[in-house]
Amino acid sequence: MKILILSCNTGEGHNSCAKALKKAMDRRGIACEIQDTLALISDTLSQRVSNAYVYSTRGSLFEMVYKLGGFVSNNTDSRQSLIYSANKLYAEKLYNYITDNDFNVVVCVHLFPAEALTALKRNTQLHIPTYFVMTDYTCIPFLPETDLDYYVIPHEHLIEEFAERGIPREKIIPIGIPVDEQLFTTRQPQLRARYMLALQMGWDITTAIGHWYLLMSGSMGFGNLGELVEQLLRTIRPEDRVICVCGRNEDMQHSLQEAFTDNQQLWVLGFTDQVSLLMDASNVIFTKPGGITSTEAIVKHIPLIHTTPIPGLEDRNAHFFHQHGLSYHTNDVAQQVAVAMRLCQDQAYRQQMLRQQREHANTRSSDDVIDLILSEYEEEAATQ
Repeated sequence: MKILILSCNTGEGHNSCAKALKKAMDRRGIACEIQDTLALISDTLSQRVSNAYVYSTRGSLFEMVYKLGGFVSNNTDSRQSLIYSANKLYAEKLYNYITDNDFNVVVCVHLFPAEALTALKRNTQLHIPTYFVMTDYTCIPFLPETDLDYYVIPHEHLIEEFAERGIPREKIIPIGIPVDEQLFTTRQPQLRARYMLALQMGWDITTAIGHWYLLMSGSMGFGNLGELVEQLLRTIRPEDRVICVCGRNEDMQHSLQEAFTDNQQLWVLGFTDQVSLLMDASNVIFTKPGGITSTEAIVKHIPLIHTTPIPGLEDRNAHFFHQHGLSYHTNDVAQQVAVAMRLCQDQAYRQQMLRQQREHANTRSSDDVIDLILSEYEEEAATQ
């Protein structure tokens, strides 16, 4: 068996999901490859789409596109949307790539390749199993116009939403969102994680006691964390620390470093591959409600506060998490800080959130997806 995972560079979440699946497949000896779908056309196009995505999230454009997508998806012939038509243009090239490289199964972690695969299936060109893996806690616009074999969704409580939007109920599999199980289902002791970070980052830690607050803005560095940082630094104790991860947003990173240059309680980072260790070292995480980071946090079982979302999908993520007690969500910065203080001081309140996370988080979703693929593949092979 040889599996192709198709992603796109619109935020790091899709790629993180793809990498988690590949890592689990590698561990089980399954041949697997990740491909940036738009790079099949050209690397330039892939980069332009990525840049456009970043631009859209920093204003109101993304919200407008999301709302328009929901309207079009619900009110037009699914074969005629502009998104479908655009992705249909490279379907033949994708088909050639699949057949030339002898892939037996295709897994999509992004809408764009799912649209292209749908075009191939409708033209009766593609006859291998196809899967879509959701990376958000809601049915995304345009997904109902796709026609793959299975749709892996984050939670059983979302089945009705997906079915009502038009995804066939028999195709919906509530397994969870795949994250790196080796990193996020294990924990370093908090003190050890802090000393490991100090060694790696060159931080001067005279003491490892106190509360650590981790602020994350996503891989693209969304939002304005300045107000939250300022409010936290006014509230925390001298022995506490604030760690702010700005992703690839260099302007945000430099702005925070300049604004708080003399404050020794704040550490500002750019893009980092140490998220798991940072979570282990921290008492509370503040993050925008991206599907992947949020899932990593609840799999790790860390108290979680959701900050202002990118309008659209992340609004729905925040709502799902807050309603299930997996996180606390508000756009009010003062309230965010107040809840963080309570999570550190009120053990009963903290444990209540952690219990909900343990109940609802699937710590082996990557392997469950692989088990599904293997089961269906073997069943199909047995009938031939």
